[in-house]
Amino acid sequence: MHILDITQNSTRAGASEIFIEVLENRSEDTLTVSIKDNGSGMDQDTIDNVLNPFFTTRTTRKVGLGLPLLKQNAERSGGGLSIISKPGKGTEVIAIFGLSNIDRPPLGDIAGVIVLTAASNPEIRFVFHFKNEFTDYLFDTVEINEVLDGVPINNPDIVLYLRSMVDQNIGRSV
Repeated sequence: MHILDITQNSTRAGASEIFIEVLENRSEDTLTVSIKDNGSGMDQDTIDNVLNPFFTTRTTRKVGLGLPLLKQNAERSGGGLSIISKPGKGTEVIAIFGLSNIDRPPLGDIAGVIVLTAASNPEIRFVFHFKNEFTDYLFDTVEINEVLDGVPINNPDIVLYLRSMVDQNIGRSV
């Protein structure tokens, strides 16, 4: 759910490209999740405040829990969170979790999140990179749309196929 929340922040920030990377490193006992976009970015004052749950740039509610909860979960598992952003250049959120730590939340339905986010935003380029000692997989909507040759990426049959394809390629089953 953290990945979904951050990618929604990216789409609201006007990103046309979103890069999601999940790296499992058993030798270092880390799970690194990085989400980088080319959206509107944040100034230093916003970066300094964005981890405060009572700070948000949204006008629909008075709290912003996404990044504070991500930071809390990363730290609880022995990791941490960093944010790199520049106005007009985009934002990168990097969360590092202790891979074997009992307090690390499960990765969850990563294939569903990636495919449904891409299908919900067909005008945005999504690149998903997953790597561990067994797999090095890249999902890029530019390449997928070329292969689809005009069939929309949000076609229900395509969505089901892509979800299964991502699951199989990262070594998980639906």
